Amino acid sequence: MPGNLIRRLLLLGALAIIGIISIQSYWLLKTWDLKDKEFDQTVHIMLRHVADRIADFHETELPKTKLIQRQSSNYYAVNVNSPINASVLEDFLYQEMNNHGLSTNFEYAVYDCFSKDLIYGNYCEMGEQTEKQAESEELPTLDNLEYYFVVRFPSRESFLLSNMNMTLAFAAIAICSVLFFLYSIWVIVKQKRLSELQRDFINNMTHEFKTPISSIKIAADVLAKDPMVQDNIRLSNYSNIIIDQNQRLNDQVEKVLNVARLEKDNLELKKEEFDLTVELRNIIENEKIKLKDGQLTYDLVDDLELINADKLHFTNVISNILDNAVKYSKKKPEVHISMTKKGNKVCITITDKGIGIPKEQIKEVFDKFYRVSTGDIHDVKGFGLGLFYVKNISQAHGWISKIESELGKGTTFSLDIFV
Repeated sequence: MPGNLIRRLLLLGALAIIGIISIQSYWLLKTWDLKDKEFDQTVHIMLRHVADRIADFHETELPKTKLIQRQSSNYYAVNVNSPINASVLEDFLYQEMNNHGLSTNFEYAVYDCFSKDLIYGNYCEMGEQTEKQAESEELPTLDNLEYYFVVRFPSRESFLLSNMNMTLAFAAIAICSVLFFLYSIWVIVKQKRLSELQRDFINNMTHEFKTPISSIKIAADVLAKDPMVQDNIRLSNYSNIIIDQNQRLNDQVEKVLNVARLEKDNLELKKEEFDLTVELRNIIENEKIKLKDGQLTYDLVDDLELINADKLHFTNVISNILDNAVKYSKKKPEVHISMTKKGNKVCITITDKGIGIPKEQIKEVFDKFYRVSTGDIHDVKGFGLGLFYVKNISQAHGWISKIESELGKGTTFSLDIFV
């Protein structure tokens, strides 16, 4: 994955994370504020009903103003200006709390308006109303004095949070998604670092191979031309083996280097005009020299105009396709190359009568390092980079590469070139 793509991904990821956190925080605060206002309104209504019932019970009138005052987030004072029966007050609080769906625990206290002294107070747990009502008979009856009572909700925060289960669940999912995204980014960065390390190692290794390969080639050529070696059939065969295997090793190293250039995204096409038919004939003649047994036939168009392309990469593309056609053929390869022209498009078709490719594997043959399975016999050598290289070079030129195959009957590879 290119470095600039990683940086864009990290930037977009950071913006996405900031956006998710900001939106989630906003909605959490907004929901909390709404729940707090809803709780406050419900408590005001509940306490108003309690005050009305107390006034009706004692047959008194409530003050016109400042009946209910919120002293803090969970602390309310109710000035009834009438005697308060603590037992009745507690019963009314329980009933109105249930009526308005307030299931949180509370505590209340009754004060003397004149002396500010605490007359009575109690902590009440919702769900234990029956037990409290049984004990309420011992509560004192407060007469002949004007009092006010206060109510506090010590579990207000937990009660509000319990009413935000859905919002908190979505927030938890968002947090998990952000954490998973961060982990994915960390894995991608780590894999990129390992991939770059691996690629650099392969590049350095293959470059180091070039020097001994060149030295072996020079030495093998000198050895093969020596009269004593030419007169000795066994030594001549050995020298030819060295030359052939050295060339094979050099071809594999070149494939690795070409793929490395593609992965670095620094592929520069050196386009030039050349005669496609002439170049194809040269490639075919060179492949015929390598093909010791088998047939390589062709049917080309002679009156073709010049095309503008990278000559070296074009040669490598055709050579890779022919190499695969030969490698995946039977004992005696039969390969045919044809060329047709339709308008501004030239189609090069390479057909073999080899082992073919299973239908489920055709889409994967252009993947890097992928090789068509040949069963338990591993007589086909290579890295699986040839068609990967072909696909990338074709895309860089704007060509269209296609493949058709039938298992056991052969494969047809076509390359559409626009002139």
